[in-house]
Amino acid sequence: MQELGQIIRERRSIRRYEERAVEKEKLTAVLEAGRWAPSWGNSQCWEIIVVQEKELKEKLSGTLTKKNPATLTVMDAPVVLAMCSESKKSGYYNGQQITRYQDWLLYDLGLASQNVCLAAHDLGLGTVIVGAFDHGLVEKILGIPDGYQVVSLIPMGYPAHAPSAPKRRELTSFVHYDNF
Repeated sequence: MQELGQIIRERRSIRRYEERAVEKEKLTAVLEAGRWAPSWGNSQCWEIIVVQEKELKEKLSGTLTKKNPATLTVMDAPVVLAMCSESKKSGYYNGQQITRYQDWLLYDLGLASQNVCLAAHDLGLGTVIVGAFDHGLVEKILGIPDGYQVVSLIPMGYPAHAPSAPKRRELTSFVHYDNF
């Protein structure tokens, strides 16, 4: 197991995978990491659909926006996780929105997705978070019930490449103390 700081610094968006299955134990460990993500009021608003069927991944791939670099990724990855959420659960109390933003679910799904991606990387797997697709069509393909929505797709598998780190902003360019 790697040090957390190293895992955070070395994780990359992986868009090409080896043609080998993800072991059930590793998949379970990744899903457990998502399970333990923090959430607003411990709402745990997430639902995760594990897609492994080739025809289903091909259909999902067809929903991505034109020129999306993840189109083949979704089709070819051994596993695609559809990160879904229950609407009006996170950021709501007694049915009333109490946060500034319409629904806190995006924040909670971001936390769960980060846990999933970091755990996958620690286990030697690669991931990429995909958000540019026809959400309504994906929801139809996956049979998402009313009151739930797909937020992102996360293809996952053994990396077939090792991209270098992208340039990062210096702390002094975005960290402020006491005021902006």
